[in-house]
Amino acid sequence: MPSDFDDDLAISCQNVSITYRTAFEKIPTFKSAIVRLGRGERIVRLVPAVKDLSFDLYHGNVLGIIGANGAGKSTLLRAIAGILPPTDGRILVNGKVSTLLSLGVGFDRRLTGRKNIELGGLASGLSRPEIKERAERIIEFAELPEGFIDMPMRTYSAGMGGRLAFSVAVHLEPDILLIDEALSAGDAKFKQKAAKKMAELCGQARTIVLVSHGLGAILEMCNDAIWMDKGKLMMRGSPDDVADAYTDFLGVSRTARSTMEDV
Repeated sequence: MPSDFDDDLAISCQNVSITYRTAFEKIPTFKSAIVRLGRGERIVRLVPAVKDLSFDLYHGNVLGIIGANGAGKSTLLRAIAGILPPTDGRILVNGKVSTLLSLGVGFDRRLTGRKNIELGGLASGLSRPEIKERAERIIEFAELPEGFIDMPMRTYSAGMGGRLAFSVAVHLEPDILLIDEALSAGDAKFKQKAAKKMAELCGQARTIVLVSHGLGAILEMCNDAIWMDKGKLMMRGSPDDVADAYTDFLGVSRTARSTMEDV
């Protein structure tokens, strides 16, 4: 961490660009297929997923990221998590990070839920006594049907796996929690419970970055928001102001915005 980095800052993205290299086979004509036979010719395309994006986020805030599919939201979150390095620019993160980038990612579905809790804790640097102390709280919060915690996770429904994944992530006591689409799983009761837990983390000066398909989750849980479109930062402001600008851009009525999904 640079010596001049503000300790109150949780995340600083500085002129971040991320470009994917994708290779695909060009659809051949019969003649070109004969000419190319045995050469395995492929075309490489560069896809700019995030373009020169900058923002700072201070500890204790909940930042919502909205934008259409392909806007670069999930790519940005993976870069903040350290999974995907920026092509240009830099990302500075100040604190212990816990990630929930999609439901059940990081879990071994052949193992039991209890074993996955243990492995998740060890991967986050917890000792076995610390994991044991938190395990029952994680299990209780996830509200799995009786006996399932000791069954392989391949037997879980999507909702059960999502609840356990969320419970593990929030009980690791992170400084920074990154969540991508996770709150779409579970019933209304669990979503309220998840929102309350997130508010509790923020009350402890934790920081949360949330990407959600539903604008309702952004409006209810966040105190800060950014709107991305085709890799660019279009706007930053209060969740209400950003949601208004975004829905105006899409031509969607404001009365319908809280129920918008897959945006």
